[in-house]
Amino acid sequence: MTKFYKEFKEFAVKGNMIDMAVGVIIGTAFNKVVSTLVTNVIMPPLSLLTNDVHFSDKQYVLREASGEMEEVAIGYGALIEVLVDFLIISLTIFVVVKFINRFKSKGEDPKNKEVATPKNIELLSNMEKLMREQNELLKSRNK
Repeated sequence: MTKFYKEFKEFAVKGNMIDMAVGVIIGTAFNKVVSTLVTNVIMPPLSLLTNDVHFSDKQYVLREASGEMEEVAIGYGALIEVLVDFLIISLTIFVVVKFINRFKSKGEDPKNKEVATPKNIELLSNMEKLMREQNELLKSRNK
């Protein structure tokens, strides 16, 4: 149990959980914006173009309401609205990811295959060269 707690603590401290939470909150807010955009901005003019057909009311009735039995229907109009929501959200995410990848590829030079050497290894390498030179000088003096 302590190993699980330690792993969870590392996960939370590294910021992964916070980043994920922020992403979920922004995604939820963005979903509300897009739903409102589709319901109140896109669908009314589309309804006007289709002789006042409201897509949210469109349905295929399987059984009419009679007496105590309720109507059974497939609401394909609501599905159309949700699909428009989905298309707008997926297109927006595609554009954002493409935009981020463009900046990412500009930051990384694909032609440069050289990996940067860490400073401590570079210092050790320089010390090794100096020691070789010093040994060469000492050998030449002793001859």
